[in-house]
Amino acid sequence: MVLVLSSFSIEAQTTKTDTIAGKTNRYGLRVGVDLFKLTRGFYEDDYKGLEIVGDYRLTKKYYLAGEIGNEDKTVDDDQLNFTSKGTYFRAGIDYNLYENWLDMENMVYIGARYGVSSFSQTLNSYTIYNRYPYFGASQEIVSGEKFSGLSAQWIEVLMGVKAKVINNFYVGFSLRVNKLLSNKKPDNFDNLYIPGFNRTYDGTFGAGFNYTVSYFIPIYKKKVPVAAKK
Repeated sequence: MVLVLSSFSIEAQTTKTDTIAGKTNRYGLRVGVDLFKLTRGFYEDDYKGLEIVGDYRLTKKYYLAGEIGNEDKTVDDDQLNFTSKGTYFRAGIDYNLYENWLDMENMVYIGARYGVSSFSQTLNSYTIYNRYPYFGASQEIVSGEKFSGLSAQWIEVLMGVKAKVINNFYVGFSLRVNKLLSNKKPDNFDNLYIPGFNRTYDGTFGAGFNYTVSYFIPIYKKKVPVAAKK
């Protein structure tokens, strides 16, 4: 009888597990601004812009994210000078690739966006192409013609980082590649710069960058169990 009890006691000890406290995941809304656009106007006289960024945590890895903003950009090329002005918004999903430990809330993420822009363009001046410049200088013509009611839609993929610096404050950056889906153009002109999309290359492709600072507003918390130790 004593032998049976001793055997049972040894087996119970070998299967005993230690209890490890789980970590807490916070869920809420994070809002901020794009510092790149906000400060760009200080060193570029031909640019004004503001972009508000935000994301909301849906699950452990997925975030609903988006941006809304406006831009006023004058482009001075060799043949023409024009101003593009308008508003835009982008919405999509971010997926966090980074495995946080304890109560860290950093992100190394990939994402996708659907973007829409409504804008106008003003042709300030243009230069008539001169095939033989040694016969005389090209003539610059002041125009001022305005094209209103323009719009564009696109999709984009991005990769970025967000890191907590102090309580509830985060800094981050992202790199983006865009592809136009639709582009309402004016007659006898082209949309060479689209607010929210940036400069168009080869007609349908673009790229972008942002550098953000944001603040996290916690809404609720969820306990996450950690694997038990035998």
